[in-house]
Amino acid sequence: MPSRRRAFHAPTLLLACLALTPLGGCTYEQEGPPDLHFEKFDAKPPKLDKVTVCHAYGCKEQTPFTFTQADIAEISALMARVPRNDSPAEERRAIAYAIAWMERRVAPTVGTASDRASMDFGGSGDSTQQDCVDEATNTTSYLLVLERHGLLKHHAVERPFAKDSLTHWTHWAAVIRETDNGERFAIDSSAGVNGENPTVQAAASFYVPDTYADRTPPETGLATAEAQAPRQGSDGLSGLLERMQALGYAEEPTGSSR
Repeated sequence: MPSRRRAFHAPTLLLACLALTPLGGCTYEQEGPPDLHFEKFDAKPPKLDKVTVCHAYGCKEQTPFTFTQADIAEISALMARVPRNDSPAEERRAIAYAIAWMERRVAPTVGTASDRASMDFGGSGDSTQQDCVDEATNTTSYLLVLERHGLLKHHAVERPFAKDSLTHWTHWAAVIRETDNGERFAIDSSAGVNGENPTVQAAASFYVPDTYADRTPPETGLATAEAQAPRQGSDGLSGLLERMQALGYAEEPTGSSR
């Protein structure tokens, strides 16, 4: 049974997030280099061209895979072929194609060729399935391989981040930063099935927009979620309790916590 302190803390966190909902949801920025993300989830960062692929949700299972010289040559050719011009936006489009190719390449070894889109409760512990933590971790590994081979001219790889709100589960995504202007972009492979081009979207607009003004659509892939504006007017408190119940924090309308 949770302690009283824990029971109090969860609604308090939700209330803090609710205070931010007129400007969007909660964004959990992760400071430091990408390696710290791997430490957080007990995963291994890439070593040269060897990656450790997370699967079974939350990096419960990890399978090593080494990209060959032929693989790197194919990825390099793909990233040279896709862009229509030498711009950051076209490089992001090429990155999406490269990440999808790398997903398909590792799938036969890892066993994730049948990975379904998004997350479902039946996938937890299933070695053929991947959740957003797996996808964000793996995508970061693939990006670091691309960076190591000089295939990212306009972007740098950053530590993944997570976003949520009272109506959206916590969702992780890989992050790159445009080096010219510092704008950050989320790269999310979880919206589609294995091997589909990931969603690439401005980080401020991704999943739960930071503000109502941040509504930039994805550059590639599917919208990971449709952000919903918070309820206004006299139903604000009841709306909060309903959303707390939906997230499992409130057992009944009185607001008792667990």
